[in-house]
Formats: sequence, structure tokens, C-alpha cells
Amino acid sequence: MANLEKIQMNESGLEFSRFIQGYWRMAEWNMSSQESLTFLKQHVELGITTVDHAHIYGSPSCEQLFGEALKLQPSIRDDIEIVSKCGIQLPCNESGAVAHYRSDAKSIIESVDLSLSRLGVDSIDALLIHRPDFLMDADEVAEAFKRLEGAGKVHNFGVSNFSASQFSLLQSRLDKPLITNQIEINPINMQSLDDGLLDYLSENRVIPMAWSCLGGGRILTETSETMEKVRATLAVVAHEVGAESIDQLIFAWVLALPSKPLPIIGSGKIDRVASAVRSSEIALNREQWYRIWTAFKGHAVP
Repeated sequence: MANLEKIQMNESGLEFSRFIQGYWRMAEWNMSSQESLTFLKQHVELGITTVDHAHIYGSPSCEQLFGEALKLQPSIRDDIEIVSKCGIQLPCNESGAVAHYRSDAKSIIESVDLSLSRLGVDSIDALLIHRPDFLMDADEVAEAFKRLEGAGKVHNFGVSNFSASQFSLLQSRLDKPLITNQIEINPINMQSLDDGLLDYLSENRVIPMAWSCLGGGRILTETSETMEKVRATLAVVAHEVGAESIDQLIFAWVLALPSKPLPIIGSGKIDRVASAVRSSEIALNREQWYRIWTAFKGHAVP
């Protein structure tokens, strides 16, 4: 077992692993159930015990695929923390229907029941509202959370992609703290640094989860002038600090933030997962961190 730091997410003792394994692309990995189980056991051995799901991920459902792997060795459920998300409704075959958000109590509870059925588990460790719903009734969400916790189906709650004010609104209706806000953080999306969201989360002792640390692959493949400059800077800094790859350096850049984000790794290749984990051994000095910031911003600090 790798000696990865565990992060306490709330006062009740819930801990997540320092890195989180994302399963949103699991349907694209083309693994058998046995191969999926092997991959799960491998990243648990690396110290990554927290897994990230959502009821809309994948076709076929990634939760269903994950559940089929769990069935092969149910005892591994005791070694992991399962996060899932709800609140996005994809359009059906109805003519003119569009994707929309659903945060009413009925939809939240039905989504959890569906996730539990697919995963083949009795409860999940944390449920996140996937996107802020402009029609969200915070009191109704709080009631849904209360019913789910009372039924033993969900142990903790959080949000994803919420602004500071949206987070504060929902928190004001709850008896226990939201444990996280899952947000995009990478060197080409610094919104959470610029708009004060990370400051707000730090002020309230909330540990963020960081999705799309590699910018959805844009940092590695996009041919724009800005991205070429970012890649060139990353390559130089990677050489300076002895990083194995640009990917690894980017994870180190995210880890350097004082809000202590938990990076979500999206790869289904265990060697890339292991490489990401080793980014925790890389220490960027402040000039190097800001050199990467400057490469994307296109200007020096004020």
C-alpha cells in the first residue's frame, strides 16, 4: 500500500484519499468486469481509495459497470469511499426536449436509489449536487438530504461546480457541513482562483475536489498559440523539477494550491495513474508556479 496522505473531510472523521480516481470514462475503457476489478485493486494499492461517479456517466452506465466489478469481490467495498453525483437530466426521445437540472427532492432520492442499484451497494459515502440548479429550492434539497441520511443511503453531502454564493445558500439550510465542492482547476481554467471561490472554501475549511486537471486534454493536444506557450513553459519547468511528464507537473501545480484540492485522475491506465500519484513528490517553488500562471495569462503579475 502506498503511503499516500489521507485527507479528513469533516469532523465526523470521513477521510478521502489525496488523489481520487474518476470513473466518468469507464465505459470507454473497454474492460471486462475482471479487468475493472484488477484496476480498482491496483489503484487502491497505490493509496487511491476514493472513487468518483455520477448517475449520468457513461453508456452503458459507468456505475453499472463498476457495480459488476464489485460483485466479483464485494469485500473491497470496505476499502473504498464512493462519491456519486445527481441533478443533471439528459433529454429523452421526446421531441424538443433539452438537458436540464433537477434538484427537487423526488429526483434526488430517485437518482440515489438508481445509483445504489447500479453499484450494488447499500449506501454511498458522499452525494454531490452535480451542477447548480437555477430553480433549486434549498429547503427542499435539505429535506431530501435529511431523508437520505436518515434512511442510511448517503452518509455525507456536497456539491459540484457551485459558486461561493450558491454553496453558502445551500449550506444555510443544512444542519451539517457540506464536505466538498468539486470544481474545475487547471492552468488554463483559473476561474476559481480569480473569483474568490477557493478563498471562500478555505475560509470555511472545505476541501475542494479538482476535476479536469489536464483541461480535458486541451493542454496536451490543442495547437493554439496560447497552448503552445503553456506547453513550452510546462516542459521547461518539468525538466527543472525532474517531472516525468507534463501531465505529472500539472498535477503538482494543482497540489501546490493552499486550498489543498484533491485531484481527480481520469485515466484508466494504471501506469498513468501511478505517475499522477508520484506528482505528490514534486515541489514547485513560487517562481515556477507563477511562470506557469503567466504562460496562460499572457502577462506578468500586476
